[in-house]
Amino acid sequence: MNIAIFASGAGSNARRIIEYFKDAETVKIALIVCNKPGAGVLDIAREHNIPALLIEKEQFFRGNAYVDELRSHHIDFIVLAGFLWKVPSALIKAFQEKIINIHPALLPKYGGKGMYGQFVHEAVIGAKDAESGITIHFVDEQYDHGSTIFQATCPVLPDDTAASLAQRIHELEHKHYPAVIEKLLLS
Repeated sequence: MNIAIFASGAGSNARRIIEYFKDAETVKIALIVCNKPGAGVLDIAREHNIPALLIEKEQFFRGNAYVDELRSHHIDFIVLAGFLWKVPSALIKAFQEKIINIHPALLPKYGGKGMYGQFVHEAVIGAKDAESGITIHFVDEQYDHGSTIFQATCPVLPDDTAASLAQRIHELEHKHYPAVIEKLLLS
């Protein structure tokens, strides 16, 4: 199974997934797709000798959503790991039930347009929720809407800031995302 990881930033989840599958016999991280020149995930791709595709907004949303390029790399499955653009219908149709995302909250709460990173953690703290967590879900045409595959929780502490909560959420992401991907691919 050839996986493409889509990421927009530093790439900590991408790095963890790459390392997890480094010696796998049946799963290969075959492509890193990024929408930001200079993003840290591109350095990670270079470190691990993984081809990278830098995508442009117009072609992604109004062209063929890079489906031809993904097929030329024999991509079987797409993992979103901090990818901040909405996935266009053309890509969803080409990879039906083969695109997953990780969200830093317990969906359906705190999802949707603009709900990513610190904005999610600030909203959770502002609502005085007792717990937060991660949701791994299939991607459909709406933000943070596809069917849930897996959730894990952590407490929200009384003195939490967005940064301290984010740190615990990252730990959950790094612990669970690669294993959930593996379970999905091997089932």
